[in-house]
Amino acid sequence: MTLQDAVRVRLAQLMKEKDYPAYRLFKEGGVPRATISQILSGKNGKIKLDTLYQIVATMGVTLEGFFASDLFADLVD
Repeated sequence: MTLQDAVRVRLAQLMKEKDYPAYRLFKEGGVPRATISQILSGKNGKIKLDTLYQIVATMGVTLEGFFASDLFADLVD
């Protein structure tokens, strides 16, 4: 799995787990829904760290907590 794929999967997991649809992330965190949709669909090839931080912080998750997943154990280029 690539890093971008792992980030997408992990983000989708947390959004479901924490009940944060894209609209709620937009309203509470100011992250444009289009940005979230592009990340989740894979249309956004590179994900900025500050954008990822803004998203996960809105859900009450640290970057450490975000990356503490087996998804990131065996990444490929």
